Amino acid sequence: MTEKTDRMYTILTSKPGQFRTEPADDMRPVESWDYLFYGRQRARFDIVEMRQESKVRVIDLAGAPIVNLVPSKFLERFPSVEEARAALHKLASFGDMDIKLVRL
Repeated sequence: MTEKTDRMYTILTSKPGQFRTEPADDMRPVESWDYLFYGRQRARFDIVEMRQESKVRVIDLAGAPIVNLVPSKFLERFPSVEEARAALHKLASFGDMDIKLVRL
């Protein structure tokens, strides 16, 4: 018998030099991945566990740092870490392009 859980998972994205996304205090980071495009890091993805609605911090790094609070209800959700990971791997496959996900 499986136990019902309210846990959901989402993926937070950060792009070096552009913006950084930080989990809310009630979110628990599970794993992180670098997205490499032809050997160059283009993004970092963090899979986080969330148990309730909250707001994530998105810090704009393009100019003077600007902080925005984004409600988690706008983020895609996954019922398991495996499904979030599968979504990332689907993103990192496009024809024969040199795209890789590297787990940190």
